[in-house]
Amino acid sequence: MAGDVVQITMGDRKLGIIGLRRVMEDLAKTASGKTDAECREILYKGIAGRNYIPPKMADEYKDALLRAFRVFTGEIKEEAPSGGVRIQVLGPGCFNCDRIERDVREVMAELKIPGDLSHVTDPSEIAKFGVLGVPALVINGRIVSVGAVPDRNRIRQWLLDLKASGECKEEAG
Repeated sequence: MAGDVVQITMGDRKLGIIGLRRVMEDLAKTASGKTDAECREILYKGIAGRNYIPPKMADEYKDALLRAFRVFTGEIKEEAPSGGVRIQVLGPGCFNCDRIERDVREVMAELKIPGDLSHVTDPSEIAKFGVLGVPALVINGRIVSVGAVPDRNRIRQWLLDLKASGECKEEAG
């Protein structure tokens, strides 16, 4: 079931974890007073049976699961990639959503801005942003466009403003 797959970030990779949403919901009810180490183990054991986890990477997974849980509970905000930008297109995957995603990808390449571009199609995940229309565009956690397709020049300006603020850097090379 697509609604029960949650993406976690490990380094520069995004991985889909089956059953994580339910495990996080259950843990959120009982997490008070538990240490990070206890939470890591509960999360890991809760998903290990339904996901392949290379034994050598168990600690990396546990760290990523704990970070995802902290984002889920609102204790921390998801961070942009180191030196880069995190951009999310919110919408069902229609023509307009795909157009925004394509335009953003092309502008990022033109400006040599590293980062993570994802397309959020799950209605429950979109609802967490509090937007009332789609498509929507979120840059580093800030909603910059709702219910419209911004033109490439506007997207370019948003990204140039980020570079000017030092919030993201140009790729080396």
